[in-house]
Amino acid sequence: MTGARSKIAARNTRPEDFSAIIDMSRQIYPMARPWTAEQLASHLRVFPEGQFVAVESVSQRVVGMAASLMVLWDDYDLKASWRDFTDHGMFTNHDPERGRTLYGADVMVPPSRQQRGIGTKLYEARRGLAERLGLLRIRSGARLRGYHRYVHQMSAEDYVIKVVNEELSDPTLSFQLKRGFRVLAVVPDYLRHDLESLGFAAVIEWINEAVAKPEDYAWRDPRFGKP
Repeated sequence: MTGARSKIAARNTRPEDFSAIIDMSRQIYPMARPWTAEQLASHLRVFPEGQFVAVESVSQRVVGMAASLMVLWDDYDLKASWRDFTDHGMFTNHDPERGRTLYGADVMVPPSRQQRGIGTKLYEARRGLAERLGLLRIRSGARLRGYHRYVHQMSAEDYVIKVVNEELSDPTLSFQLKRGFRVLAVVPDYLRHDLESLGFAAVIEWINEAVAKPEDYAWRDPRFGKP
């Protein structure tokens, strides 16, 4: 396992990576429209520094990706959908002049490649970018991939509380909590056609403590963990 992790590196996305990213999105989101070359090219035009792939160091095979943009959070409703935050996946709402929030639009690692440190590499690359740019935070919508198994037993909020308290494990949210993220809220209709989450997502946040002020922590809800 250690050797496998040492052979993974994160770098910025290039046009020649597009076909691998599209194939990966078809595999991971079989019921959704995959990323398109037009969308991926738009990401590189507006914010090339915010797009990453994880590659095998020897073969240079793409084994993961992370896409992000900068937004002014006050421009959006907390319950906005993925399409709202990403301008339908084009990232043309990227706002480097006013934005202090790095919005994580997607992180993908194929199931066959998980547990190899690939996701960690991508999250570290994204956090390093936020720190270099002096941004206040990273926020994202964590789709609740395991919620469909519990929908008849509890609300989405109760599910998230149990995941935060480590009474349940969610394939996406549990990983993100271990990367230093906190839950701010639970919202419906984030990814409306996602069968695993039934559209529900947890709004999550990582704070850049180097630039944060006490009032920047005011969003935190004690139901989802200690402030």
